[in-house]
Amino acid sequence: MAHIRIARAFWPAAAVAGALALAGCSQGDGGSAAPAGSGDRAPSSKAGEPAKGEVAIPEGVDEGTRQIYVSENATAACMRKKGFTYTPRVAGLAAAASPVDGQDYELAKKYREKFGFGFFAPAVYPDDPTVSGSMAHEALEANPDRAYLDALSPAQRKAYDKAMGTAKQLASGKKVMLPGCVKEGIEKGYGPEKSQVQLDREHTENEEQDRAAKQALNGDPKLISLAQQFASCLRDEGMAVTTTQPTAIGDMVKFATAKLTPSSGVQNMDKDDARAKLTQEIGIARKDLECGKKFRAAYFPKLAKHPFSGMTG
Repeated sequence: MAHIRIARAFWPAAAVAGALALAGCSQGDGGSAAPAGSGDRAPSSKAGEPAKGEVAIPEGVDEGTRQIYVSENATAACMRKKGFTYTPRVAGLAAAASPVDGQDYELAKKYREKFGFGFFAPAVYPDDPTVSGSMAHEALEANPDRAYLDALSPAQRKAYDKAMGTAKQLASGKKVMLPGCVKEGIEKGYGPEKSQVQLDREHTENEEQDRAAKQALNGDPKLISLAQQFASCLRDEGMAVTTTQPTAIGDMVKFATAKLTPSSGVQNMDKDDARAKLTQEIGIARKDLECGKKFRAAYFPKLAKHPFSGMTG
């Protein structure tokens, strides 16, 4: 069900790769405006709410996703203390956790009735920033602080880059983070940098936990029965069934529909053609949602007890 859990032990590989991307966003020509931000952490208006400039961590997310939110919020807080603005980059996570997966039936119904699974929607709604893959969404996700950065003078931009910190590649090929807010954010989210031996050991442990989690879900009698009912309903609707595994059937129709999109992408499609394709996609997505309603209602609570890395399907 588009369940994504970031591997528990990927500092520094993925974390440094993300930091490199962030550092790349801070390069460019400067302007003349002074940096914004007082550097003071604004208190939440209510207990449990995020501070100003931070994003709330969604309820029920797995540990890997929580770590990313914590890391991004810590980077933003660090930059505010130094007098700069930094917007946490979690747009991609929000898209990954969108209601399309059917965990919340009512939200999924509302989403799918307009966007289907979200494959052809970017071509029909290119100016909607809430549509993952649309031009508006990609522009926002690429760097929400672009206007702010463009307004900095060369000297201010240099100070901003230093405050952020950069990734440096050693002669050995290993990438390390220099002191700065990105490094501070990563360490608050994931803990201090680990040795390769530690990372390898945790990776092995994670793989074993993932195998156990999948076995528990795919061997659950109730889920097996509901998956069979799900498959039978799909066949009655004229759709092909390629798997009845509980960990895969929830995304089966979505993945099959994804293959209908052009290899070159959908953004350059003729809008009328894209709209016709979206109408077809919406019909398929609605049937999939209805057929899998009982299955998903039982699957997601059990998935929360047996989470695993990667995507289902």
